[in-house]
Amino acid sequence: MTKLPAFLLASLSLLQASCAVAETPLEQRLDAALAPMFKPNWPGATVIVTRDGKPVFRKAYGLANVAENTPMQPDMQLRIGSITKQFTAVSILMLAEQGKLSVKDDVRKYLPELPDKGARITIEHLLQHTSGIPNYTALKGFRTLPDEGVTLKQVFDVFASEPLDFAPGERYSYSNSGYFLLGLIVEKLSGMTYHDFVAKNIFEPLGMQDTAQEGFERSARRHIKGHRLSGKEIVPVKDIDVTLAYSAGALVTTVDDMARWDAAVSSGKLLKPASWLQAFTACSLPQDAPCNYGYGWNIGTLAGHRMFHHGGSIPGFTAQALRLPDDKVFVAVLTNGNGGAVNTPVIAYKAAGIAIGRPFADFKPIALAPESLDAFVGTYVGADKVKRVVRRDGDKLLMQRDGRDAAPLMAHAPDSFFMEGSLASLEFLRGADGKVHSLLVRQPGADETALRQ
Repeated sequence: MTKLPAFLLASLSLLQASCAVAETPLEQRLDAALAPMFKPNWPGATVIVTRDGKPVFRKAYGLANVAENTPMQPDMQLRIGSITKQFTAVSILMLAEQGKLSVKDDVRKYLPELPDKGARITIEHLLQHTSGIPNYTALKGFRTLPDEGVTLKQVFDVFASEPLDFAPGERYSYSNSGYFLLGLIVEKLSGMTYHDFVAKNIFEPLGMQDTAQEGFERSARRHIKGHRLSGKEIVPVKDIDVTLAYSAGALVTTVDDMARWDAAVSSGKLLKPASWLQAFTACSLPQDAPCNYGYGWNIGTLAGHRMFHHGGSIPGFTAQALRLPDDKVFVAVLTNGNGGAVNTPVIAYKAAGIAIGRPFADFKPIALAPESLDAFVGTYVGADKVKRVVRRDGDKLLMQRDGRDAAPLMAHAPDSFFMEGSLASLEFLRGADGKVHSLLVRQPGADETALRQ
């Protein structure tokens, strides 16, 4: 028998492996990738993946209540935090289509109680996080608000008189304050409470029976317990009055209702095509500064595929929802743990990658000579002015991004690194002289290049 050349044998092995993956049902591949991401006796998640509006994967993992050892179920209702913002944005666009406002209107036209900031702030600035109004959840006054019985005025007063962080339209800076004000505008122009408006104009028409502002639910589904990671222990989170989050983050829902929501968005329901186009158009900033936010959705890519996405975090819960419009794939992950208890974005991105046949690489660390790491040490600055400082600590590299703790980098190729628990790959790029001149961060959302200073 004729012996095949080694390269042909290798090619045949790869082909066989590819065929084996293709023959494995998508549901099994998703479960095999996601199940190991949950620890026994820890908080869990509900997960749904749809294609063409139809579920192809729906499952729950982990515990709904750690103290009582209650398993998570796929139809459970969880908080979604800032994913609330897309429902608020659509509410504003509905009012615009009714002729009650224009997104180019000055906010003070409808909320004269907002102190004059000496600059014109439009509704669009609020929608796109370019208003310059400080994020109230990051202000000292927010921490002094009561856990129960808080009023909208008390929350408004936390940030209303604060000076702007920058001139409106000058740059992007995520701010819950903007979406809080949008909720007040919805109430002022509709004559309805925010929770009634979204229920009657969005949730009820779409059959989203299990979605509501918390405290105004229309279904009998019980709330599950929120948890956080404290040191190495999982602890329950004290319930908060979600008036604190309001139109910026107070909704609860199920993955089934999130799938209904995405099906409506994908088919262009509720709004005219021009309004949907506005929602999914990234903001424009001076000097072509980066901005990847539309109206209530982040706009980016995943494995080179267009992606509209948003995350949410509120005490005890995290959530991630994404849509790949060209692939007609939607993923929602709702979890009852935050503070590192569940890596919600990675779960969602992994599921999406598998669903479109572009699974993320499972990086394996390799050892590099400690002295070779000195070539990567330095400060790298991206187009968004964010600094990443890379330094050597013995035989490993550490990277610290502005506002975050330092994290170890592990090599998976001579000039390429990854971080544990992240899907990002960091590639140090060299010039003709062999010296490192920049850092390319490949990550879900958008690739980013930072120049060495």
